[in-house]
Amino acid sequence: MSVVGKKAITIVATAMLSLAVSGCATYQPAPKVFHEATIQPYRLDSGDRLRVTVFDQPNLSNTYAVDQAGYIAFPLVGQVAARGATITQLEGALAQKLKQGFLRDPDVTIEIDRYRSIFVMGQVGQPGQYAYVPGMTILNAIAVSGGFNGRANQRDVDVTRKINGQIITGRVPITDPILAGDTVYVRERLF
Repeated sequence: MSVVGKKAITIVATAMLSLAVSGCATYQPAPKVFHEATIQPYRLDSGDRLRVTVFDQPNLSNTYAVDQAGYIAFPLVGQVAARGATITQLEGALAQKLKQGFLRDPDVTIEIDRYRSIFVMGQVGQPGQYAYVPGMTILNAIAVSGGFNGRANQRDVDVTRKINGQIITGRVPITDPILAGDTVYVRERLF
């Protein structure tokens, strides 16, 4: 083989290697707001089921689901916006609506009966949708989904999270906390 041929092969090999390496470097590290979301008060969204108690009103006390549009359908007052609200904010909004011609001084308390699901995808034993438990880490979520498979990158994962109405994806270590509604993607390792 000629010197020109060897140089051409070297150039092509270098170009292919740099493309492969640059493909690995195109991830987005998690922005600051991504980590701050884990210490903020819980924000309600579609898929959450709430246990609402109105003191001294057993007919109004029940479990209610946040629907796809982000509302709960509550007796007497109809649709109440829940998406993006904290539990305290929703308690106040519901009490205000009940005050408008229904109850004199309503005492409303809300607890989360069931959190919205998390999703674990990629190189795990059984990708799919799983129940969220408060305090869960990414490693816990991976364990629930059957653990890492033989090709999994076990160092860090990509997490997609809804923050302030925006969908954000960032790469985080497996020891990070997970939030209800997150999607975890376990990538394939290169070697």
